[in-house]
Amino acid sequence: MAESKRVVVIGLGYVGLPLAAALAKTVETWGLDIDAGRVGELGRGHDRTGELTAEQLAATPLRFTTDPAACPPADFYIVTVPTPVDAENKPDLSIVIAATRTVAGMLQAGRKPIVVYESTVYPGVTEELCGPELERLTGLTCGVDFFLAYSPERINPGDREHTVDRITKVVSGQTPEVLDKVSDLYGAVTSGGVFRATSIKVAEAAKVIENAQRDINIAFMNEITRVFARMDVSVWDVLAAAGTKWNFLKFEPGLVGGHCIGVDPYYLAHRAQELGVQADVILAGRGVNDDMARWIAQEIHFRRGERAGTALVLGLAFKPDVPDLRNSKVADLAGALGQLGHQVTVYDPLVDAGAALHEYGIALDPLALDRHYDTVVLAVPHRVLIEAGLDRIFGATAPGGLLVDLKNVISPDRRQAASVEVWTL
Repeated sequence: MAESKRVVVIGLGYVGLPLAAALAKTVETWGLDIDAGRVGELGRGHDRTGELTAEQLAATPLRFTTDPAACPPADFYIVTVPTPVDAENKPDLSIVIAATRTVAGMLQAGRKPIVVYESTVYPGVTEELCGPELERLTGLTCGVDFFLAYSPERINPGDREHTVDRITKVVSGQTPEVLDKVSDLYGAVTSGGVFRATSIKVAEAAKVIENAQRDINIAFMNEITRVFARMDVSVWDVLAAAGTKWNFLKFEPGLVGGHCIGVDPYYLAHRAQELGVQADVILAGRGVNDDMARWIAQEIHFRRGERAGTALVLGLAFKPDVPDLRNSKVADLAGALGQLGHQVTVYDPLVDAGAALHEYGIALDPLALDRHYDTVVLAVPHRVLIEAGLDRIFGATAPGGLLVDLKNVISPDRRQAASVEVWTL
């Protein structure tokens, strides 16, 4: 960038940390997080999310702190905190509002700073909620003393190809001048370039429909899976045949959790309903996907002759090869099996045992594969599980037991040669 700038990134999770590290290569960057344990770990070279290696942390000039007062006045404040839903699937904006209040305590009018939001929200939140909150707390005028911008995060945990320094970054700003500055900031850190959205609301909307679209497509896969199951037809065989058509969209069935796909559609539906628009398709897709864990548990129970027994669930993270537990539907699956009377053991070599206990009340068993179970569910096929050998997974299935392969990683030949029943979707 042509002139020296300073950035403060608020929130050092899966989104904030990689972004802050990328920005620190070009501008002075501070990383602020309220979790003292997290900041301490980063200072010691450990990233519990697995997004940055110890070597990358050692090399970055990024500065970490839990104290907003320790951050010098900045030109950009970038908010990257989570935006979950509550127990009724309504948007929970409490964290992003709390982060906004933290930013308010750091704003200084003379610099005319830009506050950039990356947290997923429905269209209007940045300008209609966050901006007025900053004005209320500071006495400053939005658009005069400070400015707003929005750039939706596109972090895919565990993805080493679509990293923040390679993807196209959508950017937006309150004024053309702000848009120029935000474009320059992000353009300096990504080889994928920037896309200038026509407004902040457009950028907010783009984010929520990216994930809502994927959610709806997966919901269709899950619905046809349930239909074909009644015909004793594997959806994987159907998809292999249908996938030979040039324009067939290659989505797969499964448990839809995580911080984006399982959450963002509710934000869009909430805003639609506020405006008097029925979000039928969006909510129908969410309904199918939210119910998939229960359906799988019922199918397992049915295939076991409705006899409860011991069950081992392999994998608890919301997707393969990451330790991320956010909105894990595997936890729902384990709970549903338990409600049907099965004695459930869960093992995940990537997930922090303390986090699993805290988030879901699930005590991970590191020795789980050393015993036998009536049912073994390969729910999350981490590479480390597969590379350790399928023989061990088969071996944990008791004679006459059931091995469930939710993601179709066991070959048809291996399934047919198995001495236990193998079921996949």
